[in-house]
Amino acid sequence: MAFANNGLISVKSAHTVKVTADRLEQILNDKGMTVFVRIDHSVGAKHVGEVLRPTELIIFGNPKVGTLLMQCSQSAAIDLPQKALINQDEKGQVWLTYNSPDYLVKRHNIKGCNEVITKIETALANFSKTATMP
Repeated sequence: MAFANNGLISVKSAHTVKVTADRLEQILNDKGMTVFVRIDHSVGAKHVGEVLRPTELIIFGNPKVGTLLMQCSQSAAIDLPQKALINQDEKGQVWLTYNSPDYLVKRHNIKGCNEVITKIETALANFSKTATMP
């Protein structure tokens, strides 16, 4: 199950936050993507004496594709590299969330980049589906 809201696409995961994030990171590596950093916000919260449900962020990208997007609209660089948020909601459900490429098109007034956007949409949908499925 997936839904879009406010420029975000969220996909329900059948796994814990850690397992979903591990699976996504492995998929990205297998596909030749660059995983720049993985941030565990829950650990950060613990360091300052706070509690946060499991929440991880993976920042990743592919300069071959990202550069093409930035050539269409250089302001898109503010939203690159791509990010995937994996978190557990208040009901215990885990979600993998990422920015909708359509949102980026609207936000940055991207024109003439349909092929690149389609490639990004397909890749993100495939990565998230594979990382979250049973």
